[in-house]
Amino acid sequence: MPDHSAVKAALRAQHIETPSWAFGNSGTRFKVFAQEGIPRDAYEKIDDAATVHRFTGVAPSVAVHIPWDKVADYRDLATHAENVGVRIGAVNPNVFQDDDYRLGSLCNPDATVRRKALDHFLECVDIMDVTGSRDLSVWLADGLNYPGQDSIAERQARLEESLHAVYDRLGEHQRMLLEYKFFEPAFYATDVPDWGTSYAHCLELGPKAQVLVDTGHHAPGTNIEFIVALLLRKNRLGGFHFNSRFYADDDLMVGAADPYQLFRIMAEIVFGGGLSDSSGVAFMLDQCHNIEPKIPALIRSVMNVQEATAKALLVDVEALRAAQRAGDVLSANGVLVDAFSTDVRPLLAEVREEMGIDPDPIAAYHRSGHAAKIREERVGGSPAGWGA
Repeated sequence: MPDHSAVKAALRAQHIETPSWAFGNSGTRFKVFAQEGIPRDAYEKIDDAATVHRFTGVAPSVAVHIPWDKVADYRDLATHAENVGVRIGAVNPNVFQDDDYRLGSLCNPDATVRRKALDHFLECVDIMDVTGSRDLSVWLADGLNYPGQDSIAERQARLEESLHAVYDRLGEHQRMLLEYKFFEPAFYATDVPDWGTSYAHCLELGPKAQVLVDTGHHAPGTNIEFIVALLLRKNRLGGFHFNSRFYADDDLMVGAADPYQLFRIMAEIVFGGGLSDSSGVAFMLDQCHNIEPKIPALIRSVMNVQEATAKALLVDVEALRAAQRAGDVLSANGVLVDAFSTDVRPLLAEVREEMGIDPDPIAAYHRSGHAAKIREERVGGSPAGWGA
């Protein structure tokens, strides 16, 4: 059976990055829903990320999106993050909200547009240099709506050339994480549609390029834990954008749609050594909280990842391997189901108490009065949202 002291140590050491954009107003394709107390700039987004970390103890970094989080002085922004108890994590370039990118960014047939997109990526690496960020998180909306619209092969060649230019600019301790998505916003062909395409580009680029798995970016029925296990084995799993999906890329709270799937993914992470610092696997949230309040939703999301991780750590690996070697299908499956069925909330409460934080982060947040405080303080100005 797993050593509970080791399990608790692993849970204390886990870090789950929050996304700055999750704190702003967001919505569906039809409507952005406004809430009170929304941050008005990148500094207040970081303040909210620090609040999530204060109540969970395991969210010490916040990803930024450029130009949504554009500021005059990124060194000052990084200093502000340190002063409130967090750090700036992954930097995410935005090459999907400019009219010039109607036909793509790095894959665009127009060399001038490709140069504009490349310059933005290089600007983001400059920001990484200043903020001390390790990861450049690359997602492209590039693709085709109609057969014959452009050459699929030539678009891959343009992508390859551009990614090489970005890769060559990375510092010694920086990485490129290449995300994939099987459809949307393009409907006929997406230029980075699956893990295999991302993996192929990463192999060609070099060891500082790794695959980023967004749990909402797959076709229905895709076995994500298989992808995770294979990429871990090949030392090419850079990290995750955690969220949930019911139909497409719903970007709902992680674990909301299928907590058993999240557990299975985390089990493969544990089996493959992905929780160790040496693996370099980054655990990041990528969610848009459209109708629920932002900060408690992110606290809940962090807790959901913690619960799935705790259950994965409680898998009796010796019993599992023995059953697998014996070809005992039911017993092997039973070992996993037993771990998933375990109520790990008391264990996590112990871990939090040992870390000096409240064992019930959601209740503690509501008792703190923080929501009322930011509603009163954040009056005037323009609340952050999609595109800001």
